[in-house]
Amino acid sequence: MKLGSLFSGGKDSCFAVNWAIEQKHEIKILISMISENKYSFMFHTPNIKLTSFQSKAAEIEIMYANTLGEEEKELTDLTSALIKAKKDFEIEGITTGALASSYQKKRIEKICNELSLECFSPLWQRNQTEYLRELIEKKFEVLIVGVAAQGLDEKWLGKTLNEKVLNELIELDKTIGLNVAGEGGEYESFVLNAPFFKKKLKVVEAESHWDKDSGFFEIKKIELEKK
Repeated sequence: MKLGSLFSGGKDSCFAVNWAIEQKHEIKILISMISENKYSFMFHTPNIKLTSFQSKAAEIEIMYANTLGEEEKELTDLTSALIKAKKDFEIEGITTGALASSYQKKRIEKICNELSLECFSPLWQRNQTEYLRELIEKKFEVLIVGVAAQGLDEKWLGKTLNEKVLNELIELDKTIGLNVAGEGGEYESFVLNAPFFKKKLKVVEAESHWDKDSGFFEIKKIELEKK
């Protein structure tokens, strides 16, 4: 099936793309929503414009659509983007990285039903610890680029997901109830390498920004490298 992918550049949307390719679907287009509201209800915002580099690394075309990020109104912008993707790339469905948020999943599925598009959310209700272990085993290189939760301080910005980091997240889950996969917005991620990438990404320059109890890892310069 010809698919588009709702693509934030984070671990969940990248996993969904990889799943689709493993299932022999064809990803025709990556679709990144650029929200002016960093607290968007629907869309990931940290380093979102750098998905263009992931597109180049994966050799999959990308399209961008803008939204003010206003609650519910941003769904109209998503609908317009999917209409354009269906027309221009003849997609028959989309992938999403929805893991546990019914708010996002139900709204995306409603739009897909209206547009006669299949909606694939391969991560839905998966065990989060098992999921992160699979990312590590499949050699996804996942960078933590935003944190906003108790237990996650400035030192977490720029960390790469590995067994040690996963164990720390599991321990925080046990002690304070942190969502291991960051589904509640506890942390945001950016993928530097994935199985479907033809090249990998290297962060050349970055800066951490911290304000009270949350922070953002701004990637200022990034390059493509051979795998």
